[in-house]
Amino acid sequence: MINLLKIEWLKVKNYRAFIVIGIFFIVGIFVTNYIVNLFFEKVINESEASKLINRFNPYTFKYVWQTISYTSGFILLLPALLIIILLTNEFTFKTHRQNIIDGWSRMEFMHVKMLLALLFAIFSTVLVFIAGLIFGLSTKTDIEFVGIAHLGFFFLKALSYNMFAILVAIWIKKTGFAIGVYFIYMGAENIIAQLLDVWSLKIKAKGSFDPGSMGNYLPMNASDGLLTFPDNPIKALTQNSFPSNYPNLVFGIAIAYLILFYLLSRKKMISSDL
Repeated sequence: MINLLKIEWLKVKNYRAFIVIGIFFIVGIFVTNYIVNLFFEKVINESEASKLINRFNPYTFKYVWQTISYTSGFILLLPALLIIILLTNEFTFKTHRQNIIDGWSRMEFMHVKMLLALLFAIFSTVLVFIAGLIFGLSTKTDIEFVGIAHLGFFFLKALSYNMFAILVAIWIKKTGFAIGVYFIYMGAENIIAQLLDVWSLKIKAKGSFDPGSMGNYLPMNASDGLLTFPDNPIKALTQNSFPSNYPNLVFGIAIAYLILFYLLSRKKMISSDL
């Protein structure tokens, strides 16, 4: 598998899309969090409301791991986009066929792509860890690792996005169409998730039971639901009216969807024509 990864690296290292999207992603991690940090410093903490509640800095080490994992999660679409481009290019230019003729099995071809998706998720998580240290140190608070488990949730979200990208690419194979389907699905699922969350609010308001945020039970929103913004005075004003979070349940659902993405990708790779 190491040799296959070396071949993958030779394919992508000089590929312009890989370089450009990679740079945008790395810069995006820091710019996105800088904007959020600036918003709290210059807008929230300088507002009239801050006189009534305690000032809150989400980038102190008490909160930074949760904050940076949540905020950085919004740009995980970029690595997923890159994976779709890389994989669909294999089908477009028939390089996957040449690899298999050269001795790769179909499963080796698919597994090396999934290993690449795993490495992208690991790199993203390490990058977020470094950003967390930088932003935490900028607040001049003592280094601590309370809440660092949120980096694990970030990794799960990154891997879920990447595995879903592989699934879409293997089933559709055409670059533009696959990208369109991926983003349309993500947008549609978010709309459905919002509707389900409204339904959850109504069910809880009636007092029958608390179903949790049902939008988090959808494929891509499951890993999203594990990442939340830190509790703060502003959030506390409305939190009691929202459905409860069931992180263990949502975590199990997210893992189940990852397995489903793998099985569906495997099924298509085995059965499809070269």
